[in-house]
Amino acid sequence: MGIYIFISVLIIIACVLQIMIVLVQNSKGGGLAANLTSTGQSMGIRKTADFLEKSTWTIAVSILVLSLVATAAIPRGSGTQRSRIENQIQNAIDPNAIPTLPSSVPAQEGQQQPQPQQPQK
Repeated sequence: MGIYIFISVLIIIACVLQIMIVLVQNSKGGGLAANLTSTGQSMGIRKTADFLEKSTWTIAVSILVLSLVATAAIPRGSGTQRSRIENQIQNAIDPNAIPTLPSSVPAQEGQQQPQPQQPQK
């Protein structure tokens, strides 16, 4: 169970990083690269855009791999335990039974049924 929680936390952190990296990018080639236009920078504008694109793909692949690992690490109960849905299915009286509605009670012989009132003119 502990490994599953650890992997889940890693997935959440990777998702937050992915959101932040995508928000930094600009669809028209600006974004972070447009803000770093000084001539004394170590990475050029194009290198910054390449870095952001590569990091986006890397984190996306890592989220995919972590999701697959988390699926394999889901804690499973012993063979004797059943899920709640399986318990409900097993405890059902007759799953193929058609539900019936209560029939109307017929009027007794001595009582008259109320007649609808006629509108007065």
